[in-house]
Amino acid sequence: MSFDRRRFNQTLAAATISSLAPFGIVRAQSSKLKVGVLLPRSGVQGFIGQSCQKGADLAPAVLREMLGVDIELMNADTESNVDTARTRAERLIQEGAHVLVGAFDSGQTAAIAQVAEQRGVPLVVNVAAAPQITEQGYKFVFRNFQTAIDLVRNGLDLIGDLFLATHTVPRTAVYMHVNDTFGQAMTRGIGALLPRRTQLPFKIVDTISYDPAARDLTVEISKAKASGADFLLLVCRLNDGILLRREMVKQRWNPMGIISPGSPGMYEEQYFKTLGKYSDYSISNVPWYNPKAPLTKIVEKAFLKQNPKDKMVFHALNVGFTFEALLVAADAYKRARSTDPKTLADAIRQTNITSKMTLGAPIKFNAKGQVEGIDSACVQNFGGIPRVVLPAAAAETKPVFPAPYFKKT
Repeated sequence: MSFDRRRFNQTLAAATISSLAPFGIVRAQSSKLKVGVLLPRSGVQGFIGQSCQKGADLAPAVLREMLGVDIELMNADTESNVDTARTRAERLIQEGAHVLVGAFDSGQTAAIAQVAEQRGVPLVVNVAAAPQITEQGYKFVFRNFQTAIDLVRNGLDLIGDLFLATHTVPRTAVYMHVNDTFGQAMTRGIGALLPRRTQLPFKIVDTISYDPAARDLTVEISKAKASGADFLLLVCRLNDGILLRREMVKQRWNPMGIISPGSPGMYEEQYFKTLGKYSDYSISNVPWYNPKAPLTKIVEKAFLKQNPKDKMVFHALNVGFTFEALLVAADAYKRARSTDPKTLADAIRQTNITSKMTLGAPIKFNAKGQVEGIDSACVQNFGGIPRVVLPAAAAETKPVFPAPYFKKT
């Protein structure tokens, strides 16, 4: 009789815990760190989101080996949509995510940041540059990536280095940019910083904005060509970057080159696959990974194991910064020994990771939750592969500018 009652009480207790679990009441008892990974794996930024996902997918095994931390990924597709990003972030928190990571796109990340702050759950930004993300006074938002102003500052300095290295003096540029949150932030940065870079020999003769979801850039390229500019200064995404380059070929516009001061697209695998030889000589000044870093070798080994037919170099930025976002979360969890959101946020604030895979200073967050000291590299496409050409200390080959297709008009 007493055995039956004891068994009944045990069964009742188990059923009670089970019924409470979906509401997060027993979250602190989890032996795993549940990370909600929000990325645009479909929609206009789908290829980039899928690239970032590769960095997330390899992280649990690598971080378990490195730190002894068990991570459970809770993946969500933002569908390249700001409203979807917001609702998916809400859902992940309701389903028990202890920390969020994402989301590459600045607009989507800003929406997720609002949710994270309102719900008191840490967000570690993998890639997103709009300055306002860490300028709102948030206590639960942390970004291990450059702001747009840093991207522009580093990108313009590398443009100056490029002209010195190639002994060229372009006098004019036409500036084209996507009109989304990221593109607008970059444009404000260029407007603020370019006039101060008196060592740069060129001036912008025309500015042309366009929708990153555009399906036809005929008019925009025709206008850019008519400007007579020496080179194209470009802030793009992947799909529009491909469309733009195709239209340049179609209209036989061959400026000295295409240079991005700090945007995605032209170093992505799909850019090479779609454009073939026309992908060559495009230049992107962007945060990049250090191929010589010990952690890079560990991550690359894991990447090739999961993606045997792929090449890490096509995913260098996306994999590097997505993996590091998960590294930040795992490192904080190990030190905090808790999944309590506030405790985790406090631990993230004390981050000091010196063994990293991306270029620049150790991962430390300032009072705003922003990492400082991330470096950029000048990456140029050669033979279907993006290669570092500057700074000289990290260069894999020498830069080529003007591009061989350049024709004076």
